[in-house]
Amino acid sequence: MTTENTETNDTAAAVAEQGANVAPEKASAKKAATKKAAAKPAAKAAKKSVKKAPAAKATKKDAKSGGRPTFRQDSKSSIILGLLRRPKGATMAEIVKAVDWQKHSIRGFLSGNLVKKQGLKLESGKNAAGEHVYRIA
Repeated sequence: MTTENTETNDTAAAVAEQGANVAPEKASAKKAATKKAAAKPAAKAAKKSVKKAPAAKATKKDAKSGGRPTFRQDSKSSIILGLLRRPKGATMAEIVKAVDWQKHSIRGFLSGNLVKKQGLKLESGKNAAGEHVYRIA
């Protein structure tokens, strides 16, 4: 019986020696991707079942302005708005002097904040002196 054990040990040593240089097999990428893909629909279903919080109620302030943001009194935005609401409007030089902004910042405020966000109609033209005049229609 001792002879058989020696042969078995020799065979095991030979197999271990041969397999030492071979990297272990990795699980295929398909199996891992399948598990992830199967988890996604369950996560989506869980998100759908969560109830959304009710929307915030409109305040009196929002009702007055029609949902548009309002400016604080004595802010640079309100100063520009006051200048533009005058019957003659305001030139770029007047606005620059009043708020101490650069011209490109004023033009960005006029187009982005007043026209796009506030929804105001802005008229622009040139006066007799050839200066650009802006006014809210």
